[in-house]
Amino acid sequence: MPEHGTAYLNTQDRDALISRWSEPHRKYHDVRHLNQVISSLSVLRSAGTPFDEEAVQLAAWFHDSVYEIGSPDNEERSASLAETVLTGRACAPEVARLVRVTATHTADICDQNAAALCDADLSILASSPSEYAAYNSSVRDEYSGVEDDAYKAGRTTVLNHLLDMDSLYKTDYGRTHWERRARENLRDELARLRG
Repeated sequence: MPEHGTAYLNTQDRDALISRWSEPHRKYHDVRHLNQVISSLSVLRSAGTPFDEEAVQLAAWFHDSVYEIGSPDNEERSASLAETVLTGRACAPEVARLVRVTATHTADICDQNAAALCDADLSILASSPSEYAAYNSSVRDEYSGVEDDAYKAGRTTVLNHLLDMDSLYKTDYGRTHWERRARENLRDELARLRG
């Protein structure tokens, strides 16, 4: 159970979201991923990264709240869920906007809220080699219904897209502390896929 961010959710809404994050088809986009994102937001906050705590924490809770493997509209449906659950709250439009940004992770450096959320969402890429291997295994398990050749082709496209970005991370902390390790992990994975 995530320990952070719950101050912005009532018990009923938090439990409903935890149920979504605990769906059996999720092998990577599960409660562990939610915890990773929330913990990484805490790291960014402790490092002095500015962002709207309420909106970004709630966006973390909602960003993969709707998750069907291979569906192109998960983020849009997650954003719609956020708008519904948070109806009447001043932060609702910003939460929904941030959830939609996670579809591409193309946040502008000046967009502090989106930069923090996207960096936290991608923080797993900068993990230790063993943690990255576990992440890789979880992603492959999530796509267990996809044949190896198709999975390798799709994953290669994703990795190349990430490596082609000028910077994976938009916050100062992310660029300083996560960028190099993440690129090493991505290049190593790409080499294994090609090997």
